[in-house]
Amino acid sequence: MKKNDEKDSTKKLRKKKTKKRDKKLIILEVLGLLLALVWISPFYLMLVNSFKVPREIFANVLNFPSQFSLDNYVIAFEDLNFIRSFFNSLLITIVSVAIIILFSSMAGYALARNKSRLSGAILLIFVAAMLIPFQSVMIPLTATFGRAGMLNRVGLIFMYLGFGGSLAIFLYHGAMTRVSISLDEAAIIDGANKFQIFFKIIFPLLSPISVTVAILNVIWIWNDYLLPSLVLSRQNETIPIRMFYFFGQYTRQWHLALAGLTIAIIPVIIFYFSAQKSIVEGVSEGAIK
Repeated sequence: MKKNDEKDSTKKLRKKKTKKRDKKLIILEVLGLLLALVWISPFYLMLVNSFKVPREIFANVLNFPSQFSLDNYVIAFEDLNFIRSFFNSLLITIVSVAIIILFSSMAGYALARNKSRLSGAILLIFVAAMLIPFQSVMIPLTATFGRAGMLNRVGLIFMYLGFGGSLAIFLYHGAMTRVSISLDEAAIIDGANKFQIFFKIIFPLLSPISVTVAILNVIWIWNDYLLPSLVLSRQNETIPIRMFYFFGQYTRQWHLALAGLTIAIIPVIIFYFSAQKSIVEGVSEGAIK
C-alpha cells in the first residue's frame, strides 16, 4: 500500500510540474507573438502606405489602399537612381568584406601560431582598438585621407578594413587556438610552405567563423551612412546616402518616401533569406568551436 501511495504522489507531482511548464511555455509564446507583432508593425505600415496616394495616407495609415498601384515605386526608383547606388553599395560591400576576411584570417593565424609577448601585445592593441569610437577619429582620419587623395571608394574600403579588422582578428584568433598545431607540422613535413598551409588546410577549417565575420560586416557596411557620407562624392553615393537625400526631398510626399524606403531594404531582405541557413549554422558552429 505504501508503495502504491508513493507512486501516486510522484505521478501527481509530475503532473503538477508538467502543468506549470505548459503554462510557462504558453506565456512565453504569447509574449513572443506580441513582440513579433510590435517588430513587424513598422514594416507593415511602410509597405501598405507605399502603395497609397497622399490623401489615403492622411485619412488612415492602417487600412489597405483602395487600389494597389506601382506608380510610387516607378517614380522612387528613378529619383533614387537605384541602379547606380545599388552597384556602388554592392561593390564596396563585397570588396570590403572579402578584404577583411582575407587579411584578418591571416593575421589571426599568425598571432595564434607565434607564442610570444609581442604577438600577445599586438592582439591586445587590436582588441583595444574596438573600444575607440569612430567619432573621435572621424575628422583627423578624413583629413589624412584627403591629403593622400584617397577620399574615394578605394579609401573607403581601406577604412572599413581598419575599423572591421579588429573584431575579425579577435574572432579568428579565438578559433585558431582550437585548431591543432599538428596539422601545420604534418604539412611542413610534406613540404608545404606557410601560405599553402594556411590556404589549403587552415582557412577551410575556419569557414564557420568566416561566415560569421561576413554576416556581421555585410550588415554593417551595407547600412552604413556616416563614413561613406564623409568620403564619397555624389557620383559614388551608396543606397543609405541616396535615401538620406531622397527622404529630405520627399518629406511631405510620404507615398514616394515610403516606396523609396521599401526599395532600399529589398536587397538586405533578399540577402537575409538567401543566407538564413548559413547565418544560423555559422553563428552556432562558430560559438561551439
